[in-house]
Amino acid sequence: MKRTIKNIAVIGAGTMGRGIAYASCLAGFATRLYDVEDKILHSARENIANSFRKVVDKAIISQEAADQSLARLQTTTELNAAAGEADFVIEAVPERIDLKIELFRRLDNIAPKQAIFATNTSSLSITEMAGATQRAPQVIGMHFFNPVPVMKLIEIIRGLETSEETIAATQEVARLMKKETVVINESPGFITTRINAMIGNEAFYMLQEGVATAPEIDKALKLGLNHPMGPFELADLVGLDVRLSILNFLHQTLGEKFRPCPLMVKYVKAGRLGRKAGKGVYDYSVS
Repeated sequence: MKRTIKNIAVIGAGTMGRGIAYASCLAGFATRLYDVEDKILHSARENIANSFRKVVDKAIISQEAADQSLARLQTTTELNAAAGEADFVIEAVPERIDLKIELFRRLDNIAPKQAIFATNTSSLSITEMAGATQRAPQVIGMHFFNPVPVMKLIEIIRGLETSEETIAATQEVARLMKKETVVINESPGFITTRINAMIGNEAFYMLQEGVATAPEIDKALKLGLNHPMGPFELADLVGLDVRLSILNFLHQTLGEKFRPCPLMVKYVKAGRLGRKAGKGVYDYSVS
């Protein structure tokens, strides 16, 4: 039986959550965006409105279409209001398994029984999160990429009990968001995070060993391998603390080849977390 998805709840209004909410309301879904503070939601709405202004300015969509899309977005600090009538819930809270498990446990008592739960995790276990619910066949991984309005791919991850119906419904949501998908079986880091973590970690080892400077390494991968961003530019954008957390998880689950480079660990300890901190591998405090 084909599911009809009309209402989407996005839980977490950070960088990824607001991007997902943008894609959701642009695709025609009634979208409710949740976070714990009004100021976070206000910032998210301004960011989403700005994203619509950009696509209107580029003549990608009309002003009328942008206005209609933004009108589909509601924000709330009440989890019940966000998920109580949702057909499809996408969580985008920080990348900690304990937070995600507790959230899914709460949502399981709030969302309609038929609602699908999707996690935007980049590496964590869908099966473990599903175990916190009474709807394991309806729990799935839906890994978006930053920036969501621009990036075309969504990794769809099948947990141990994820049903084919849930996979099909998730693919349809992605299609309406105008995204391409790959469907994979659950494995630490999935496809992209696992490969990208290895590249980023090796770049730090090369920097530590004095093989080349950070700009030279970034330039080599952009021009030689056609990467849109160098590994250090990407690490600064994502956040070195986030990259280190992922590497620690992959090291724990997949072994020594993912041991984090000591230089990356030093940067994080020093508070050099990337763009959000004003300094990472590169210094963003000066123009």
